[in-house]
Amino acid sequence: MTVRPLLASDEAAWRPLWQGYCAFYGEMLDEAVTRHLWQALLDPARSPHGRVLEREGRLVGFSHYVLHPTTWTLTDACYLEDLYVDPADRGQRLGKALIDDLLGLARTHEWARLYWHTRSGNAAARRLYDHYVAADDFVRYRIAVD
Repeated sequence: MTVRPLLASDEAAWRPLWQGYCAFYGEMLDEAVTRHLWQALLDPARSPHGRVLEREGRLVGFSHYVLHPTTWTLTDACYLEDLYVDPADRGQRLGKALIDDLLGLARTHEWARLYWHTRSGNAAARRLYDHYVAADDFVRYRIAVD
């Protein structure tokens, strides 16, 4: 098992994982959005960034993350925006491997923090996340701007 940066040659294997992730959240994204995301993931000067988990020659998961400055620290924070493992490969600590990979990058690059959110009803993911840290008491507000 290897966690590594996303490569241009990964597109055909990444797309079904991305589609599975979107389906999990009940999202049907326009192809232009997916194309835009893919191009951003391949550009090291842009966010988000992408990592993939490869196992026995096939991609089985990914993480997409955004680095950004904060008003309370001297170094960037890392927001884990998307984390996904193929349902056929779940239950084998692969999500943990993806988070541990980002934690390693955070320590190496001295990022101020790694953080993420998930739906309150996502019990399987929350069991994993609770091993790292307890959920905090912040409430998210979101306004869609059309």
